[in-house]
Amino acid sequence: MIWELLFIFFIVLIGAFVQGASGFGLGLVVMGFLPFILTVKESTLLVLSFLAATALIILFKNYRSVQLKGLMMFVVASFAGRIISFFVLTTYGELDILRIWLGIFLIALVVYLYFNNKRNVSLKKINKLVPISLGMLNGFFGGLFAVGGTFLVIYCLYLYKEDKHRYTANVQIVTLITSSFSLLLHGVNGDFTLSFLFYFAIGIVSVIVGAVLGLRWFEKLPTYMIRTIAMILVLVAGLNLILFS
Repeated sequence: MIWELLFIFFIVLIGAFVQGASGFGLGLVVMGFLPFILTVKESTLLVLSFLAATALIILFKNYRSVQLKGLMMFVVASFAGRIISFFVLTTYGELDILRIWLGIFLIALVVYLYFNNKRNVSLKKINKLVPISLGMLNGFFGGLFAVGGTFLVIYCLYLYKEDKHRYTANVQIVTLITSSFSLLLHGVNGDFTLSFLFYFAIGIVSVIVGAVLGLRWFEKLPTYMIRTIAMILVLVAGLNLILFS
């Protein structure tokens, strides 16, 4: 039991640090390892709560840069995706096969992020299908595996590429809104247990420490370095989930 608590503490600490320093990554890092000791459903609910808490901490410093204009269509589409993922997670969240699919999805995300970083993506006029499709993907995979932030980051980079403070502030406000929506759905459904509250109490300490440290590095450390380290961790975790599930 003690080693499980220490495991959760350090994994969440790393994830929160990555989130604070680069704007995203907590879900990717933590979901790569937490399903080794908990079910995918339990892991997702914990990570969604940690994401909401981390977003609040980061917003405390960057709330003046919030500008939701251009994000409402994305948020609405994300809500639709969250509703679909809620039913999938509630039905299949306890099955071990979901760990394998999570591992495959994590590896696919790492590959995508690696090649996406190699090109300079820019949209002067964004088609309405872009926020709708990215919002749906964010909602579905964010609600199912708590790793939908990649799609949110892609869209916010389109909108706020020249202003990293506005970029990170708006990533966090949407993360807070959508994660809270998923948690509300599961709360109404009675999916939270006493063990969830216990693990949350341990992890929230890591969230606070990791996010604060990450924010300090946000101004100093190149974000590509943080993301590279995070992607290596996620790649290893994804392979482990596939090989040992």
